[in-house]
Amino acid sequence: MKASTGDLGLADSYGRVASDLRVSLTDRCNLRCSYCMPAEGLEWLPTEETLTDDEVVRLVRIGVEQLGIRQVRFTGGEPLLRRGLPDIVARTKALSPSPEVSLTTNALGLSRTADALAAAGLDRVNVSLDTIRRDVFHEITRRDRLEDVVAGLAAAQSAGLGPVKVNAVLLRGINDQYAAELLRWCLERDYQLRIIEQMPLDAQHSWSREAMVTAEEIFASLDAEFTLTPDPEHRGSAPAETFLVDGGPGMVGVIASVTRPFCGDCDRVRLTADGQVRNCLFAREESDLRGALRGSSNHRATHRATDEEIADQWRLAMMTKRPGHGIDDESFLQPTRPMSAIGG
Repeated sequence: MKASTGDLGLADSYGRVASDLRVSLTDRCNLRCSYCMPAEGLEWLPTEETLTDDEVVRLVRIGVEQLGIRQVRFTGGEPLLRRGLPDIVARTKALSPSPEVSLTTNALGLSRTADALAAAGLDRVNVSLDTIRRDVFHEITRRDRLEDVVAGLAAAQSAGLGPVKVNAVLLRGINDQYAAELLRWCLERDYQLRIIEQMPLDAQHSWSREAMVTAEEIFASLDAEFTLTPDPEHRGSAPAETFLVDGGPGMVGVIASVTRPFCGDCDRVRLTADGQVRNCLFAREESDLRGALRGSSNHRATHRATDEEIADQWRLAMMTKRPGHGIDDESFLQPTRPMSAIGG
């Protein structure tokens, strides 16, 4: 018998209920963005530590059927590197109730896969793109692949994976002066730009508040060329503050995770590629669901957990969620895992 999602959803001790699941399918990536990882890359998870396709789908199914998950976003690393992605999407979309399924990607290879992903039931994509200048793109990502990203964006839109959203991080002295240029480019193509404050999630642990381009600075840069008016639709639990550009219909969003935290309305929970539940992007604790699936780790070697047991463990993991990310606290410590290993 399935549990009642209304009574037994993923609630925390502060009354927030998670209905949005972010699933990292791999920690591997084919770019080397300077704010994420060093030029030489990172030591990737061994294949045997990564969840199999069946394990991913099983955990997502438990989330949807027993825990009230209604939105599933597949992330990485770079999720397009996961060979079984279309099948995972199709099996997720076939769950009951069918969740909204989206993808966060750097779009390398999306021009070849967009139609297959749309056919599998993918609803929409978010594409990471920090600049439309080839030299600046190369400086940030350490790869000369801008044309591939642009082609991937066009393919996603053609395949009906909309609204197509573009995620951009501004880096001081590198691309922050080109924010308005990027917004105009997105508006011309009917993409929805989201500008994100850089967060302390880099593998090098070199983030500093002083170097971060703040939301206030982002607004000042855009206001110099556009008139922004608040979106009349209620923000709810969405991370982005959205604005109509020059009266609409084009829009832009700003995600000010650091200077304007929205932790009180958070409805997200994360699952890493190796099967660990993270109840906050900045959590330093994890709960091991892979061990429960496989009957290993801290679980009895001969016992593989039932769906109900995994659901109970997941609920317990949510109860330790803190009221906020604590970046402003003197005791704040950056998570051991970088963003590429956590999933966006």
